[in-house]
Amino acid sequence: MLSDNVKTGDEHAPHRSLFNALGFTREEMKRPMVGIVSSYNEIVPGHMNIDKIVEAVKLGVAEAGGMPVVFPAIAVCDGIAMGHIGMKYSLVTRDLICDSTECMAIAHQFDALVMVPNCDKNVPGLLMAAARVNIPTVFVSGGPMLAGKVHGKKTSLSSMFEAVGAKKAGTIDEKELDYYDEHTCPTCGSCSGMYTANSMNCLTEAIGMGLGGNGTIPAVYSERIRLAKTAGNMVMEMYRRNIRPRDILTKDAFMNALTVDMALGCSTNTMLHLPAIAHEAGFELNMQIANEVSARTPNLCHLAPAGRTYMEDLNEAGGVYAVMKELSKKGLLNLDCMTVTGKTVGENIKDAENLDPETIRPIDNPFSPEGGIAVLSGNIAPDTGIVKRSAVAPSMMVHEGPARVFDCEEDAIAAIYGGKINPGDVVVIRYEGPKGGPGMREMLNPTSAIAGMGLGETVALLTDGRFSGASRGASIGHISPEAAVGGPIALIREGDIIKIDIPGNSLNVEVSDEELNKRQKEWKPKKPKVTTGYLARYEKLVTSGNRGAILEIKQDPEEN
Repeated sequence: MLSDNVKTGDEHAPHRSLFNALGFTREEMKRPMVGIVSSYNEIVPGHMNIDKIVEAVKLGVAEAGGMPVVFPAIAVCDGIAMGHIGMKYSLVTRDLICDSTECMAIAHQFDALVMVPNCDKNVPGLLMAAARVNIPTVFVSGGPMLAGKVHGKKTSLSSMFEAVGAKKAGTIDEKELDYYDEHTCPTCGSCSGMYTANSMNCLTEAIGMGLGGNGTIPAVYSERIRLAKTAGNMVMEMYRRNIRPRDILTKDAFMNALTVDMALGCSTNTMLHLPAIAHEAGFELNMQIANEVSARTPNLCHLAPAGRTYMEDLNEAGGVYAVMKELSKKGLLNLDCMTVTGKTVGENIKDAENLDPETIRPIDNPFSPEGGIAVLSGNIAPDTGIVKRSAVAPSMMVHEGPARVFDCEEDAIAAIYGGKINPGDVVVIRYEGPKGGPGMREMLNPTSAIAGMGLGETVALLTDGRFSGASRGASIGHISPEAAVGGPIALIREGDIIKIDIPGNSLNVEVSDEELNKRQKEWKPKKPKVTTGYLARYEKLVTSGNRGAILEIKQDPEEN
């Protein structure tokens, strides 16, 4: 046991005295020590129930012969952080979560871990830590929120943000806006559509690091408590069999995750997180491969904001395993990949059933023959631009219009609400990338404002920032290289004609190469927006969006 380094032998008597101070018995100290990483807090709705999940995990670990020890992980509520300086601190927490978990796990010599995350950066941050630390690890999330109900119709947070735009446009009044905010988020849990948190919790199942139901069982269901107890049992079985994260997080497993991503129509943020997790697992995941996966993977689900179904509906339809079972009928998954159950993917999904062919379309009757996400490239985005194709109106799949250029989110919002954006325009928001932000803010406010103002099917939006999973429409983010490093998005001028062709995977500005080269020579970097604290350090280390916005120390050439 790794924990023998802090529990066994005369030389570790001082360590034992500290365990005594914590209230652990000699019998407990003979057992494998299992760290339970709790993301509980009282500011994130998806985390306020995690204390109950953690208690259930502790029971499961102890029941199976382990010594459970809880320690914390932070989490930011993207909804509360949205639209102000706080959003600069969202993506950056992913690396803080990973680093701090590594510190705690290795400093205290845990033998195994159970990760209990739920929200957007919390899940990938802990998956990165699991790959980095590489001791037996199981994930069990806090679970999704139940859908809200507004005038008898199910709804979710994206509708709430769009209601603000509708109020600005005069199509609803103050009383109606108040009704929305009282009825949109009725329970604890991660917001109820296929947003980033739920996307990542579902992909944790698909990649093999979570048990069946991890992504879909609602937070308020007792079934989630039972799942947590099972996770506690399961990590002890993984410990006995020495099954580790890097045995699970293989290249084939990532291909499975990408395939399920396309079938579910997940958040575009998965295109940031999967490469970052793969990097910690020891290999690079080039996001250009996403188009190859998308071309052969039908889109089987249209959950909010792409459609009118929600996480609770996906759960009742059979969950992620039912989606995987449909995909397996066309040989689209590697069924031999190992998982935290100690069984293969094929064994896990063998008995799964699709119980609702409207929520999960059968493989022969998909919503579309291609997957839910597309990677675009062209003279605006030589590396990548990412769009959630499944949430784009058919009329906007190919679009051409004049650029309306803004160097920050706030200026764009003011123009949208001020009625200065016209049908056909292409809103460009730049200097919001990983370095330029810094922190690569989500643009749910601008996309919701466009939809709420009635422009969702006539106006596109491009940014080197990113989008919330709640965004819909022709919203193209992660444009790389970003403006802050002189990427072509920095060279676009007001009125330039932009051509978007999502089926053709292209994104271009109608400007000659000669003119772009001239503008490039005239371009000058902007001063950093933040010069102190964590964001200043982050800006120095972060890479581009197409590489997952990972942190990387530049090597001195003389060291090679």
